[in-house]
Amino acid sequence: MMDWTDRHCRAFHRVLTREALLYTEMLTADAVIHGDRERLLGFSDVEHPVALQLGGSDPVKMAQAARIGASLGYDEINLNIGCPSDRVQAGRFGACLMIEPDLVASLWAAAQAAAPQIQVTIKSRIGVDDQEPREALFALVDACAREGCKSFIVHARKAWLSGLSPKENRDVPPLDYALVRALKRERPGLEIILNGGLRDLDHALAESAGLDGVMLGRAAYQTPAVLLGVDARVFGRAAPNTTREAAVESYIPYIESNLAAGVPLHAMTRHMLGLFAAQPGGRLWRRVLSERGVRAGAGVEVVREALAQVSRTTVQAA
Repeated sequence: MMDWTDRHCRAFHRVLTREALLYTEMLTADAVIHGDRERLLGFSDVEHPVALQLGGSDPVKMAQAARIGASLGYDEINLNIGCPSDRVQAGRFGACLMIEPDLVASLWAAAQAAAPQIQVTIKSRIGVDDQEPREALFALVDACAREGCKSFIVHARKAWLSGLSPKENRDVPPLDYALVRALKRERPGLEIILNGGLRDLDHALAESAGLDGVMLGRAAYQTPAVLLGVDARVFGRAAPNTTREAAVESYIPYIESNLAAGVPLHAMTRHMLGLFAAQPGGRLWRRVLSERGVRAGAGVEVVREALAQVSRTTVQAA
């Protein structure tokens, strides 16, 4: 979720669910090794459990990046073998590595050896271009399982490395949830988690029958209220907040703290725009945050005004 699931997004999602595993944006191994680590890798304690998602094709660099991530306190390292963008292909990582399962296995082994105290997982597609999905998926999983990998997150679509944009690659290739379920049936000792096209929590739970879990991407970002039900329905535990309004109030201290540290309001509120999607006042909520949140010096009063607009609309609708 490049440019989406940054530290402010993850902190916001934590007021909606305590239990779900959160993921960073995908970072290249080179960026982790040579970049600004506080800006790229910094996170707050409230985000746990949180996984660092890495991309790369050099086992030595992958090991170094995984070691850095583990030393900083991440709870999991995830290798992204699913992103289809041109930028990713040019760097020889992401979905193009579906055609090199032995290299992926080497990347996993290097990362796990460098970070033995935490789990290293793999996120993949079911194939790319003209690959036969069953053959491609099983070849990748089996190669990595031979090295010891036990956990796979499968985006249940092919990726087309040419001819489709990254956005189209998230919508155009048909979904094949049945293939992911077949992988679990035939490799029962592995943890298999479903990803791709899951619209909401009901849809995710229905399609995940027989699997070990689900990953919500765009649904969790664009309509984050779906996360309000995760702790109770999936983990059998109480949620940190049960309403959208309460979640906003819980996030405000984080906003205030970061504003004091010089973080602009929009860096945080941009992740909240979809919270009241399809709800009375949802458009006003989005408008206030979008128009006023980007102004120089904008403060937490913008969030409170947006929330007041929702409250007034709800009362009028009632």
